[in-house]
Amino acid sequence: MGQALQVVKCDFNAQRNNEEHRTSEISTGTLIVRRGQQFTIIVHFRKEIKKYLKNLKKLSLVAQTGLKSINLNGPEHEFAITNLRDKKSWSAAVEQRDMQSWTVSVTTPANAAIGQYSLRLKVSTTLHTSVHKLGDFVLLFNPWCPADDVYLNNEAQRQEYVLNEDGIIYRGTESSIQPYPWNFGQCDEEVLKICLQLLDVHLQGMDPKHRGFMKRNNPVHITRVICAMVNCNDDKGILFGKWCGEYDGGTSPGRWKGSVPILRQWSRTSCQPVRYGQCWVFAAVLCSVLRCLGIPTRVVTNFNSAHDTDGNMVVDEYYDEHGSKIKNNRKDSIWNFHVWNECWMVRKDLPEGYDGWQALDATPQEKSKGTFCCGPAPVRAIREGDVDLMYDCAFIFAEVNADCVVWVYHSNGQLEKVSCNTKYVGNYISTKSIGSDRCEDITHSYKYPEGSPKERQIFQKAMERNQECRASLEDRRSRSSLQAEPQESSNVLITIQSKNSCSFGRDIKLSVTVANNSLVGTTLHLTVGAQSLHYNGVTQNQFWKEEFNLSLLANEEKTITARVVYSQYEKVLQENNLLRITAVALGKEPRSTLFAQQDITISKPSITIEMPEKATVYNTITTRISLFNPLPEALENCELTVEGKGLISNGRTYRYSTIAPGGSLTQVIQFTPTQTGVRRLNLDLDCNKFQDIKGYRSLEVLPG
Repeated sequence: MGQALQVVKCDFNAQRNNEEHRTSEISTGTLIVRRGQQFTIIVHFRKEIKKYLKNLKKLSLVAQTGLKSINLNGPEHEFAITNLRDKKSWSAAVEQRDMQSWTVSVTTPANAAIGQYSLRLKVSTTLHTSVHKLGDFVLLFNPWCPADDVYLNNEAQRQEYVLNEDGIIYRGTESSIQPYPWNFGQCDEEVLKICLQLLDVHLQGMDPKHRGFMKRNNPVHITRVICAMVNCNDDKGILFGKWCGEYDGGTSPGRWKGSVPILRQWSRTSCQPVRYGQCWVFAAVLCSVLRCLGIPTRVVTNFNSAHDTDGNMVVDEYYDEHGSKIKNNRKDSIWNFHVWNECWMVRKDLPEGYDGWQALDATPQEKSKGTFCCGPAPVRAIREGDVDLMYDCAFIFAEVNADCVVWVYHSNGQLEKVSCNTKYVGNYISTKSIGSDRCEDITHSYKYPEGSPKERQIFQKAMERNQECRASLEDRRSRSSLQAEPQESSNVLITIQSKNSCSFGRDIKLSVTVANNSLVGTTLHLTVGAQSLHYNGVTQNQFWKEEFNLSLLANEEKTITARVVYSQYEKVLQENNLLRITAVALGKEPRSTLFAQQDITISKPSITIEMPEKATVYNTITTRISLFNPLPEALENCELTVEGKGLISNGRTYRYSTIAPGGSLTQVIQFTPTQTGVRRLNLDLDCNKFQDIKGYRSLEVLPG
């Protein structure tokens, strides 16, 4: 009898189920569901099932995940097909019976392990037991399910942090924040397969006894695994990081426009690292993978971000008497900006109160428990100075709170501390706003207002709890007394005034003001200099400087003007177009050196996009694109790439010979939207003088 009961096929209803589980943009052919939410299948039998009910003891489903290729079979869940549902465990209930088919509602628990599952039908009769393979499905985290650890109780946030493929990453300086469009591409079936492959590759590197897939129900475990696998420093991870020099044998980090090409290259080259990434690329790829797996994630930029390698929450920078930043044997640094992620989850592994946004950083800076990853660290713990909690709260706390101490090496070999700034680090922490392209400042979620009594109180609390600082009490005391004390106020002040951003091709106008607020006169030797700057704080040799001798009477103020011309800075700019301007004033008295600095962004030309804010699906849109050449020389070998999911299939490329000095490029294009919702048109222009001039414009596509 049992042998006669055979399954002809099983219809997984992928299109309908995926729509209900909000995965239909990924696929309508493969069943992709979210845990804690039921889905429906239809099992078709070869003969009428009622003929065999007399000898039929039990019908059950068996769901299993794992890696059979390396003898790591995952957990197997067997559950009977009944008339009742159980939302807290694997269960199956018959919804409808036909002559030769059953419609079965399958419910997965909200704490099930994510991954690819095989589903089998187990038939037990009085004579024997048989098993029939029904097919495979993918199970993801479910931010829509209140019982799931990644539940997010806001539909607009779920749309933004789980389903939105078009993001913006912020770069530049705190006073000149530059948007950088990015396509996360998490709603791509190949990307989903790669994300699951990423988990399997990590598992293959483990001791089989660990059976790491058993932890795939835990978003804390998953985020740490993916964070470690996004960089290739410890394993067969995705990205190879490089922060300066040539990018031979790979792609410059600024050339990437989205995560999909990176993930595809890694998968199609048998897990060879993709060259090259920098912090925003690491963060963007991590965001893509976590959103694809169902964990709400956003990209966050911290301006003036401290890299505190010794854990004393103080970062030292060293300059010579001409204002040229110099290297030293310490690895502390301050990045103009640093990009990481936040993911949303419950933290059952921590005391109550640390649920919500967790900071996560895939850029390989320092090791966390032996692996190059960072987090997840509760953002609330960072704000409150609870740096002894898991994971890496102390490191991230320092990134947004460390004190910055500036030292000057004098020609006689003496080292002088010239400033101690408690407000320089951790400003304008930014992320893309929900449902718009606006930049949102979330600094308040990481720290109390700078300079407030509460902010200093939290800093002292963090210092006391920091285990790294307490590793050597004597060293800590000596460093704290030498460096962390605020600098004594001086009666002579120096400031630099200039625009925070300068258009490429224009001269940089500077003014340095020295104010003598004392009752006696003074004489100073002033040097104003400029260096090109990598965004991670590494400078090149000083390429320009001017020196002045100043005599100031009591309560006198003088302003010196200077100019850095285009021809001087044009050939020394690094890929992020940053310059550091410094001013050092040397007095005759000991410990009277004055120091000031300002970072300037040299802005590339911007692309102007003229198109309507709304459109109707399958109706043609006309768009006008233009670019002005601000240089006194022609732009040659210009290439414009236009892309947009649901707007332009496979993208388009336009080539131009030259754009004359002071001239403009104009291109009119037409395209027909094929998908509804908010869609983005992305542009990228390259030429002999500029690389990766990016532009974007969003529009809402309405149903016809």
